[in-house]
Amino acid sequence: MTMTEQDLRDIAIVGIGKIARDQHIPAIADGGAFRLAATVSRSGGIAGTENFTTIEALLEARPEIGAVSLCMPPQVRYEAAAAALRAGRHVMLEKPPGATVAEVRALAELARAQGVSLFATWHSRHAAGVAPARAWLAGRSLRKVTIDWQEDVREWHPGQGWIWEPGGLGVFDPGINALSILTAILPVPVHLARAELAFPSNRDTPIAATLTFAAPGGVPVEAVFDWRQQGAPTWDIRVETEDGTLALSEGGGKLAIDGAPQPLDHPGEYPSLYAHFAGLLARNASDVDDTPLVHVADAFLLGRRIAVEPFED
Repeated sequence: MTMTEQDLRDIAIVGIGKIARDQHIPAIADGGAFRLAATVSRSGGIAGTENFTTIEALLEARPEIGAVSLCMPPQVRYEAAAAALRAGRHVMLEKPPGATVAEVRALAELARAQGVSLFATWHSRHAAGVAPARAWLAGRSLRKVTIDWQEDVREWHPGQGWIWEPGGLGVFDPGINALSILTAILPVPVHLARAELAFPSNRDTPIAATLTFAAPGGVPVEAVFDWRQQGAPTWDIRVETEDGTLALSEGGGKLAIDGAPQPLDHPGEYPSLYAHFAGLLARNASDVDDTPLVHVADAFLLGRRIAVEPFED
């Protein structure tokens, strides 16, 4: 059934930065499940849409807006999310869902207590190749898993100083995308065993990391994250099994089995996120998986710190 105007849910975006402009606003405009009714930004909103400078002002002035999508940096997201949940609004969290695992779990409990939906998004899980990869791997025995996730930080995070501050995750901001895919497609659980983190001498978060995971049967699972790559990014996951080799590339956007490209039909990551959020609201359900963030937290706990040359943006 085609959605009518009455079926559209009013939603507000909090934090009008690069990710909101590049992904969230177009996805809402094209998806049909929501209508962008307001924004919250201290630096200016969207032409033709009412803007507020604080989420408290939004919640007070626009009680008819039932959902908010939070796109500000993770260090400041908890208070905004908690305020919205306490006000009875449904909440969608850009990744990573919080600065700490404890924050995310507290928000999940608050959403349950308030009877509203909370969606901790992992946009890379909604890439075109991820669901088919999970289906192909189901029941197969693993032999080896490798992740190669490298890009140029100056291209993908230009001038975004928050990523170098405590809670900003550094190279784990993109690396957690790989971990979200890994935890979605593998038929067995893994946990971090060792890590090595390269910190620029003038920064508080790493610019590169290597991770080694423990898996059932001793299957080797390793990841390399690096923000110093020049040129085109590398966002690849390779899974060798007893029945062949699966390869995800372009951040999960392409899938190949034994070198043969697989046909994929997909609306896009962020339209898929908003469609899923609409489904959660219809069922009065939540989707809060903090497993990728747990792996990052474990990396900071276990990681051997190595000092590297300073980074200047």
